[in-house]
Amino acid sequence: MEAFLLFRTMAEHDLDLVLTCLAEPSVDTATPERFLDHLAAGSYRHEWTWLAFDGDTLTGLAVWWGFPAGDRPLALDRLWAAVPDPVAVWAELIRQVPPPAEYHIFTVPSQRDDPDIALRLRAAAEAGLTTVNERYRYQWTADDPLPDRSSRLRFEPAGDDAFADAFEQISVGSLDVATREGVARQGARAQALEDVEDYKMMPGPRQLWRLAYDRSGALVGCALPSANAGGPVVGYIGVLPSQRGHGYAADLLAETTWILAAEGATTIRADTDSTNTPMAATFERLGYSRFALRLVASQPPAE
Repeated sequence: MEAFLLFRTMAEHDLDLVLTCLAEPSVDTATPERFLDHLAAGSYRHEWTWLAFDGDTLTGLAVWWGFPAGDRPLALDRLWAAVPDPVAVWAELIRQVPPPAEYHIFTVPSQRDDPDIALRLRAAAEAGLTTVNERYRYQWTADDPLPDRSSRLRFEPAGDDAFADAFEQISVGSLDVATREGVARQGARAQALEDVEDYKMMPGPRQLWRLAYDRSGALVGCALPSANAGGPVVGYIGVLPSQRGHGYAADLLAETTWILAAEGATTIRADTDSTNTPMAATFERLGYSRFALRLVASQPPAE
C-alpha cells in the first residue's frame, strides 16, 4: 500500500461524502438509508467507519457493524473504492479493525461467483480473512403451516449460567463453523460465555429462551427464539452430544417457530452452514424455504 494514502475513521463532516458513496449500486448491503438508520441505532458508528484518502480525495470506504450495546465492530457490511484495482485499498481498510472480525456478503446461490463478490473476497483474504463459510438462509412465513409441536420434550426458561453450561456442552462435536472457530480461539467455556452475552445483545426478548428436557428430566438442548434488526430469527438451536441422533433439532425448531409466531411473527429467518447438512434438512423438513446465501469471510483458527 502506497505511503501517501491516509486511513482514518469517519468524522461528522464526512457524512454527505459517505452517503454519496453508499448510493452507488453494490453487492454489499449498506445503503444510505440503512447507514442512517443503523447510525442512529448505534450499530454503525463514526469510529467503526474507515476511510482511505489520497490527499483530499476519498479512495476507499469500509463500513463495519456491531451490536448497539457492544464495544467493538464485528462484521464488515460494505466496501467501496474509487480506484481501478481496489483490492489493496480494501485489504488495508479491513486491517484497521483488529481480529476477530468477519465480512458478511448476502447474495443468492446463482450469484455466488459474481466477479464483484470474488473481488471483495480477494481483498478479505489479503487482509487475513481467508476462511469463507457459506451459510444457507431460510425463512418461514405465516402463509406456511406451523410445524407439529413437540410432544416428547418439555421446555423451560433458565438463567444465563444454565445456558452457558448448555452451550459449552453443545460445542463438543458441533457442526457449526463459527462455534468450532470460537472454541479453537479461546476455549469452550469462554466461547459459551461470549455467545450468551452476544445473544443477549440481540433485540429479541431474552425471556423467550428455552432449555429442553426429555421425559426423564435429562437436558436435551436449547432453543433461542430471537430477533435482529430485520425481524424475528431463529437465534440458536443446539442438541447435547449425548442426545444427538434422535431428531431433537426438529423439536427445538418447532418450539422456536411456535413461540415467535405467538409473539406475532409473520416471517422468521434463520441461517445454517452449508456443511451442516442435518440442520439444513431439519429446516426444510419443517417447512422453512431456502431463499438466500450468506458468505462469511473470517480468520482461520490459530494453529
